[in-house]
Amino acid sequence: MLQETTNAAVSNAAGLQQMGFADMIEHMDAVNWTVLIVLIVMSAMSIFWIIYNAIKAARLRGSTDRVINTFWETHNAQDAIRFMEEQPKSEPFSKVALDAAQAAAHHQRHEGSRLVESLNRSEFVDRALRQAVTRESLKLEDGLTVLATVGATAPFVGLLGTVWGIYRALIRIGASGQADIGAVAGPVGEALIMTAIGLGVAIPAVLGYNFFVRLNRGTNNKLDTFAHDLHDFFATGSRVGDMPAKV
Repeated sequence: MLQETTNAAVSNAAGLQQMGFADMIEHMDAVNWTVLIVLIVMSAMSIFWIIYNAIKAARLRGSTDRVINTFWETHNAQDAIRFMEEQPKSEPFSKVALDAAQAAAHHQRHEGSRLVESLNRSEFVDRALRQAVTRESLKLEDGLTVLATVGATAPFVGLLGTVWGIYRALIRIGASGQADIGAVAGPVGEALIMTAIGLGVAIPAVLGYNFFVRLNRGTNNKLDTFAHDLHDFFATGSRVGDMPAKV
């Protein structure tokens, strides 16, 4: 009896050693490899877009107030527009201001034409600002679709590996005729590891998505406020509450 107990303990210990990651890599089949590779690719895409958006958000946070304040504090409109032209292509506030300035200048150049008859200056500038804000808002969402997709699907991809591991464990039980730990440890270990990997890929993607959506909401609010001020400035020559300025 003691010998049988000892043998069972040794068998169980050997079986538990089959539940590690190294053993999983050694014994994976085509389905497991496919699931693992898909999860690795999803994780790489998620990490890339998290880092990309984090760098972009840091740069935007450092430049937003500077760009807005410089525009309004520059008394000469041409100097303000020149400053906006010097900003990087990825800076959204300067691009919105430039579109408004170009729309106002274009409308002024065509005074007396059918363009002026069909749209007054306020409507023309407003249309340009709406298009610019929409365009820049969409740029802020770069990569968020990928993060949302990874966060929503990675657990199910890992679950596929889990189901497949349990299926292989049942096949081993049927083939060996016994349900000891040695027969099922390997496939069950693969199932648990795949579940953990799926969750490990999904959680950062979900957290990153929620963080950047919240961050973009604040940026979009600033864009809308800036656009309204720009509309007043280029349509009437002054911001609300300011003295008229030459545009």
